[in-house]
Amino acid sequence: FSLAHPYGIKRIMSSYDYQDTHQGPPADSEGNIISPGIDATGNCTNGWICEHRWHAISSMVDFMGIVDNESISSWWDNGKNQIAFSRGSKAFVVFNLDNYDMKNVIIKTSMKEGLYCDIISGTKTSETSCSGELLEVKYDGSVSVYLSKDDPNGVLAIHVGQEIQLA
Repeated sequence: FSLAHPYGIKRIMSSYDYQDTHQGPPADSEGNIISPGIDATGNCTNGWICEHRWHAISSMVDFMGIVDNESISSWWDNGKNQIAFSRGSKAFVVFNLDNYDMKNVIIKTSMKEGLYCDIISGTKTSETSCSGELLEVKYDGSVSVYLSKDDPNGVLAIHVGQEIQLA
């Protein structure tokens, strides 16, 4: 949410795995902090978690850069824990932290008509394909959203530059 919303100073911090609250960062036998390693899949090793490398986080950092100086528009909420908003005409984000699914909820956006790749669940792999969910913004700016209460991220996000052309 903090990367989607214009308020505040953004900070992305990574952490390490620990077994008790008094444990420090990964260190060698002499107490020197061990640097994170990166395995073949791009995940951190040596006891580090590296949240900044997670796809959803790094994609939202890109999102933040694209929407810089764009205000919030087209705010929608269900009065509880489901919200959505646009950042100008450049991006749109939906959050579901409720205990029930958002099933085909029609939400008005400020985005132009098109088919967009959700940057949280995947990546635009070519001009005609996406490895994640697709959201279609209709001619009137509306989008039909399905977001499960069990979605591991609880968020969908699209922005300009992630348009998919139908082949």
